[in-house]
Amino acid sequence: MQQKSNRLKGYFTAYIMAFGAIFLTVCMVQYPDVSFEAAAQGLQVWFEIVFPALLPFFIAGQILMGLGVVHFLGILLEPFMRPIFNIPGAGAFVMAMGLASGYPVGAALTAELRRKGLVSRTEAERLMSFSNTADPLFMFGAVAVGMFGLAPVGVTISLSHYISTVMVGLLLRFYGRQEDLLSPPVTKQERQQGNIMTRALKALYQARVKDGRPFGQLMGDSIRQSVNTLLLVGGFIILFSVVIRVATIVGLTRVLGHFIARLLIPFGLQPSLAEACISGLFEVTIGCNLASTAANSAGPGLAPLIQRVAIASGIISWSGISVHCQVAAVVNDTDIRMTPFVLARFLHGILSTIVAIFLFQYGAPVLANLALPVFTRAATLPVWAYPIVRFRYIGTGIGGILLFLCLISTANNFVSRIHFIPLWFRKGD
Repeated sequence: MQQKSNRLKGYFTAYIMAFGAIFLTVCMVQYPDVSFEAAAQGLQVWFEIVFPALLPFFIAGQILMGLGVVHFLGILLEPFMRPIFNIPGAGAFVMAMGLASGYPVGAALTAELRRKGLVSRTEAERLMSFSNTADPLFMFGAVAVGMFGLAPVGVTISLSHYISTVMVGLLLRFYGRQEDLLSPPVTKQERQQGNIMTRALKALYQARVKDGRPFGQLMGDSIRQSVNTLLLVGGFIILFSVVIRVATIVGLTRVLGHFIARLLIPFGLQPSLAEACISGLFEVTIGCNLASTAANSAGPGLAPLIQRVAIASGIISWSGISVHCQVAAVVNDTDIRMTPFVLARFLHGILSTIVAIFLFQYGAPVLANLALPVFTRAATLPVWAYPIVRFRYIGTGIGGILLFLCLISTANNFVSRIHFIPLWFRKGD
């Protein structure tokens, strides 16, 4: 019976995918000018913003892994990451890169950790599900200033995004606990073999010796793999730019919008936000732009700002099917499953929407004073300067996050070695 059910499911999936591909191809043939314009816009976004902004960090991540720096951070940050998120310390490097750089950096680096055996499959699924986030410059510059025209909105969106990210990470620490972990927590006996810095430096050296590639070869391999990954990302951006434009032309988004509008009304949300939800289901940027300009269904003007901000925050956290496909592509050659990631994205979107409403209602006066002037200028920068500004703040963010995590981990390790501290306070014993 189970075998028959799986076979029917396979038939249904195959037929639906074939029908979708045929439908998209026919639409592109019928509307070649629209398809070409959408593809050109997707290519422009990738070539002028995504490629130059993310390539350095992809390359840096590969080089740091080859040099053993990630192994060093793995030992150093184990006392912080294991008790809180139930993942090895090496996950802190991925978390810092993902939080500061934006998707799909977190997923790509998680896949690399899995290939090198630094995390188990369950740990990789936990890590990828909360480290693949939007970068702050996108939320402040592109969304808050460029779309909403209000810099303080960026504070609400980014805080709700990162607060809900931590919430998802805390919830996921209980996922798959019955499965054996590849990297067990550091025990008391292991800590007594040397202080944490000594063990971290030894791990760095051993990883570098095990890798064994000359630095020139390491750099060449890093560049090649990073460019290939970004070419894949660019293909998905272009494809989904065409898909969304075609779906809008043929009226598919309008039909789905009526269904979503019925779901929004019981929650007190404007039905006009349905179009943003449908577009955001596929692609983040288009969905956020539609949310920022959603009309008021009850009268003239725009929908209430709190609702537009909440929907935009949810769309950013969901990240869109386009990003989901990018993630699936970069982890394709590993055993990491996509189902936990998609469910975590849905949970992240719901939590982010709720937190954004809470922050907007109760923290608006305080948050309005936290918006940084630099993000206000980001949306008005020329195209060639935007990647430079993004590179600067992403790099600063990564360094700041890693330094903060290292300080906490070092303090926690020091406290846990003091014998008069109660046993329940010693993480990892």
